[in-house]
Amino acid sequence: MRLSAVAPSILQDIRYAGGHNFVGRPIAGYDAAECILTERAATALAAVSYDLESEGLGLKVYDCYRSAGAVADFAAWANDPNRLEMQAEFYPRVDKVDLFDLGYVASRSGHSRGSTVDLAIRHLDAAPVGPWKQGDALVDCTLPDSERFADGILDFGTGYDCFDVRAHHGAVGISPEATANREKLATVMARNGFKLYREEWWHYTLAEEPFPDTYFSFPVTRSSSGP
Repeated sequence: MRLSAVAPSILQDIRYAGGHNFVGRPIAGYDAAECILTERAATALAAVSYDLESEGLGLKVYDCYRSAGAVADFAAWANDPNRLEMQAEFYPRVDKVDLFDLGYVASRSGHSRGSTVDLAIRHLDAAPVGPWKQGDALVDCTLPDSERFADGILDFGTGYDCFDVRAHHGAVGISPEATANREKLATVMARNGFKLYREEWWHYTLAEEPFPDTYFSFPVTRSSSGP
């Protein structure tokens, strides 16, 4: 189902429908910038949003359901050593040939099961941030919060989709504030039934997902209703 149907206050910045991602272009299967999730995952995420509202906080989602075709597009890109357009921002300290071994790219993704989401916490009263535009300068995702891309979220120690050890849960070298924000996100997500992924502070999967063995292939469109 569409997340907007149950939680319209959750801000959506579906990165793979545009060019501000580690590939640098829209990804196959993202014909619309729309968060699609299973009904169970969408309802649980709405509960997370509700829990944060009393603190003046909300959520921003970057990716939800991802088709098997999109996963294949990522894999094809990862196997092409010449496509390094976005390395300076998203994986400045990682050799592209190591992305599979390090767990940043895979031949199958839990996102294709419809109950995995990439997200962050934001202040509800934060001023809107300007959109990233093709040709904007690429800024190292591991730089301090005030220096990297202004994303309108709390400081989590790195930017979204930062392929670096600093993005791992328990990473050293990030600020106490960023550590506390990661713990806040992990706590509220766990309270509502989600489990984290160790290598990415933004990545969570519903523990009791309804389709644990099914990888869907339909594209995300304006008319998609979800698994």
